[in-house]
Amino acid sequence: MKKLKIAMFMDSWYPDINGVILVMENLIKNMSEYADVTLVVPEMEKKYDDSKYPYRIIRVKSMPLIIAKYRLALVDLEYFKLKKIFEKEKFDIVHIHSPFAMGKLGVKVARNQGIPVVSTMHTRWEQEFKRYLKSGFLANLCVKHLIKTFNKCDNSIALNKALIGVYDNYGYTGEYTIIPNGTDMEMVKDKDRATKIVNKMFNLNKDDMMLLFVGRITTVKNVFFILDVLKELKNKNIKFKMVYVGDGPDFVNLKKKVKEAKLEKDVILAGKITDRELLKSIYYRANLFLFPSIYDSSSLVQIEAASQETPSVFIEGAVTADTATNNVNGFTARDDAKDYANKIEEIMNNKQLYETVKNNARRDLAKSWKDISKETYNYYLSMIEKNTKSA
Repeated sequence: MKKLKIAMFMDSWYPDINGVILVMENLIKNMSEYADVTLVVPEMEKKYDDSKYPYRIIRVKSMPLIIAKYRLALVDLEYFKLKKIFEKEKFDIVHIHSPFAMGKLGVKVARNQGIPVVSTMHTRWEQEFKRYLKSGFLANLCVKHLIKTFNKCDNSIALNKALIGVYDNYGYTGEYTIIPNGTDMEMVKDKDRATKIVNKMFNLNKDDMMLLFVGRITTVKNVFFILDVLKELKNKNIKFKMVYVGDGPDFVNLKKKVKEAKLEKDVILAGKITDRELLKSIYYRANLFLFPSIYDSSSLVQIEAASQETPSVFIEGAVTADTATNNVNGFTARDDAKDYANKIEEIMNNKQLYETVKNNARRDLAKSWKDISKETYNYYLSMIEKNTKSA
């Protein structure tokens, strides 16, 4: 059977690091076992050894953007050279992962070759634009412009149903298919050892209720809202240990606010942890994963937590909460610190419910990247077949 030749286009790649890059790496790594994948990305500021990957990477010259940390691919400057390369490749399908310069190039390549082009809805762009432009009006203008690229695609992958509503508001008019993100985390093999390691690392007693956040320490993740929740728990005389894993622009401010709230004995700022085995143990030891973000679309950390039977507490109605059902495979509370704290108290006082939900979280939400990659590959096949019939 002939291997599909797949071209993926993205506006960032290693040595940069973000959630979309991690998603793509896992998707491509697994798919490369049975498909021929070419990745087209910009050159980054720092040189990077692409030869270690089992798939081809084409780099496009780029320049830094003044108002953001991203880089702009100089597609027009490179187009004729790239066109010759792409014509020799004869791809079967193009998959774009952003609507910027590389996404537009991907659409152009697909149309020139008469092959289908699909996209993935990864990000809530208006949040990113508001951060950099400091204007809701300008942010909406940018989004309306960018969505035109996705509207030129034959289909879009959405990570959950709630994200479709967001993109509809952006002006998306095309068809979509829901395929969630996955995880490479398998269940810890030695649960007792994992628990002991984390207890020792954070000086926890075996019966301590451990609450966890993993991710960028930034206000858009609602990390300060968690502090308000902890203060409510403290007022109820509920004992806990809260562990923040991660670094980011608001780390110093968070440390300051922990001290101001007199929570130094209850909060542990662990910083960034890159050891995946250790991180797996930390997820497993936690009783609850606190993820009140209203910024994210579908974060990898919530899936990683579920893989270790640690249920998440989301904000009711948040896009990232869409895959979870309250009191079934996750928990939700209103965007209110008191209500969120009350939910935590309710959960920990109902052991039977907690045991059921933590098991369901792993069963329902922790799909492997191997399975997600196969699902995406079959999706490609269906899009190719549809394109052939309509030709």
